Amino acid sequence: MIRNSAFKPAWWLSNPHAQTVWPFLFRRRPEPNTRTESVELPDGDFLDIAWLDNNAGPFILIMHGLEGSLQSHYAANLLQQLDAVGYSAVFMHFRGCGGRPNRKDRSYHSGDTKDFSFMLDYIEQQSGRRVDAAIGYSLGGNVLLKWLGETGAKSKLKIAIAISVPFLLGDTATRLEKGVSKLYQAHLLSSLKRSYKVRFKDRPSPLNIDIEKLKSFREYDDQVTAPLNGFRGVDHYYNESSSRQYLKNIQSPTLILHAKDDPFMWPTTIPTQEELSECVTLELTKGGGHVGFVSGAIPGVAHYWLEKRIIEELQLHMPINQDVLG
Repeated sequence: MIRNSAFKPAWWLSNPHAQTVWPFLFRRRPEPNTRTESVELPDGDFLDIAWLDNNAGPFILIMHGLEGSLQSHYAANLLQQLDAVGYSAVFMHFRGCGGRPNRKDRSYHSGDTKDFSFMLDYIEQQSGRRVDAAIGYSLGGNVLLKWLGETGAKSKLKIAIAISVPFLLGDTATRLEKGVSKLYQAHLLSSLKRSYKVRFKDRPSPLNIDIEKLKSFREYDDQVTAPLNGFRGVDHYYNESSSRQYLKNIQSPTLILHAKDDPFMWPTTIPTQEELSECVTLELTKGGGHVGFVSGAIPGVAHYWLEKRIIEELQLHMPINQDVLG
């Protein structure tokens, strides 16, 4: 099902770029009550997670976007609000995103669902409680939707929520080469290059490339992401990893929150009704940019709609402490 959202962007942030950049620059990052752990993976690598497990409420597994972390504007704020309501959560850093370079030559990518699947089992083994919900932002949302489609009826999630998903990776790569959106590409590409250089600071890279000569996502994915992860090239990586083709196979309740003006992709990147399974609801906002969704009538006084909408959906499927929401 596709439906229009009631969200109204702040009139003073009506531009999709303003919506995207405002929370990145100006939103306060709280310090949620978490404990960190380094988790050993089956292939000898590791990733870092943050536990929010002082509550008895259902467990939620959260994945960030490209080059994101617990310091991303949406991450700590969501954890703080989940804690206030009484939910338990684990924030999963992708490989190399927790502040230390990972051990393996490969890192993470948009179609890698194995670490997410491993973490679902790991959390249950460590806590004695099953993960009932998952939330993914941008790249993390793509991973989540792909996993849901791959898993089908085997998924035990009561609700999955994906935000600002790059449904077609090739489309996103092309869009980020155009206009003002090139600034996002430059920022993220710089972070990817920095992570690559840190990873291979004390050991040789298997790739014979000059990382600084790569000027676009497509070039980086063709010469770095694809070969390090077993893909034949950038098109093979994009075709195999894009989540849009998996939406029809999803059999768990799933909410996708997406702005029609997301500057990371084209309007035609958004899936059609025919591509969605009966379990998927695609909620489209008129504005909101990329993981922005800022409202508010008074200039400079921002209200962040996204966490409120996420918790509203969680309450629908896993009700807890209804009076806390007010």
